Amino acid sequence: MDRFDSMRLFTRVVERRSFTAAAADLGLPRSSATAAIKELEKRLGVQLLRRTTRHVATTPDGEAYYQRCIGILADIEDAEGGFDAREVRGRLSVDVNGHMARTFLLPELPALLARHPGLSVHIGEGDRLVDLVREGVDCVIRAGMLPDSDMIVRRLGIAREITVASPAYLERHGVPRTLDDLAGHMMIGFVSSRTRQVMPLEFTVDGKVREVVLPSRVTVVNSDTSAALVRLGFGLFQAPKLRYADDIGAGRLVEVLPDNPPTPTPISVLYPPSRQLSPRVRVFVDWLVEILGPKLEPA
Repeated sequence: MDRFDSMRLFTRVVERRSFTAAAADLGLPRSSATAAIKELEKRLGVQLLRRTTRHVATTPDGEAYYQRCIGILADIEDAEGGFDAREVRGRLSVDVNGHMARTFLLPELPALLARHPGLSVHIGEGDRLVDLVREGVDCVIRAGMLPDSDMIVRRLGIAREITVASPAYLERHGVPRTLDDLAGHMMIGFVSSRTRQVMPLEFTVDGKVREVVLPSRVTVVNSDTSAALVRLGFGLFQAPKLRYADDIGAGRLVEVLPDNPPTPTPISVLYPPSRQLSPRVRVFVDWLVEILGPKLEPA
């Protein structure tokens, strides 16, 4: 077994958390897989895996080696796949907000995988900043303004933002018609993953953006939690209209202050320069433009 085959076996053992399953995937006897990993650890001079009776887990050295292996194997696949644009193969690792994944990506994912039978996708859900290279992530989808970095950024479009509240909340506090009416109102505090501070509400007034901070009895860091809280009547909240279109249509939420909307939110996909020519990333980004383009305003 050469070094690249050893890397493929090791990454499969890590992902399957089992020598038996990994060996079956690769058509190897379990004893051969076990011996190959022992030989790999001997050659590297470190323990890569911890074995228990129930599963296999990486050591800190093993996790670091796994992340390096992912990048190396992806580069090999990309180099070979670049000569046949029709065939996209291998594993694509994506990080995206959970709600966006469930609402917009997952319903369309079967068509993408049917179009490219050799492609597999790993979806990580989060809003946090991700070190793409260190964590072996091919690309991330993010909303909002992005910090400066050396990542390649492709703007997918603009999501119009709105201010919403539940009917029960508005019955208790009244419907604000102007920004002056916000006195006495509450908001759901959303903590930015970048600044670690509660984000103020934004309202456009005569072409200028005015920030307003209202009292909040609950602060959150997760967009799904904030969505649940606004439906329960904990206060005003701002988010892309796409997120709450169904709630507004069903009467669960009401848009307020429509003449003073928040600033729109750019939706972007980011990937490392090393993945710029990856067939998998190129196919995935083109697919994002295809499925999200009609739902977003032009960038």
